[in-house]
Amino acid sequence: MSDILRAGSPDTQWVPICRLDDIVPNTGVCALVDGLQVAVFRLSDDSVHAIANYDPFSGANVLSRGIVGDLKGELVVASPVYKQHFSLVTGRCIEDETASVPVYGASVQGEDVMVLKPADHNAALNGRN
Repeated sequence: MSDILRAGSPDTQWVPICRLDDIVPNTGVCALVDGLQVAVFRLSDDSVHAIANYDPFSGANVLSRGIVGDLKGELVVASPVYKQHFSLVTGRCIEDETASVPVYGASVQGEDVMVLKPADHNAALNGRN
């Protein structure tokens, strides 16, 4: 499997990323969705979460390679560069609440991992969808 999976078509909201079995539990992959790198994580219970792959502290697209865990009851990924923790639910940085990354809708449909296209996700949050 390639490091960055290419996905998407202009007429769909949900973008198939890969099969659930393609992601080892408690790890992530990076998918290119509408030109944006999205980090998609599979947890041990087979739930999936998606956030931007961009680490605002290092300026590198590396969050998909981070360590997934639980920090005081919150699902997080630790950046592999400077080790800041980002919530998989809200995108906020645990160590610095002034920093955050975008969070995207993610789900498992059948055997496929799906991510809501970033533009559609943002429109839904703003009540335009």
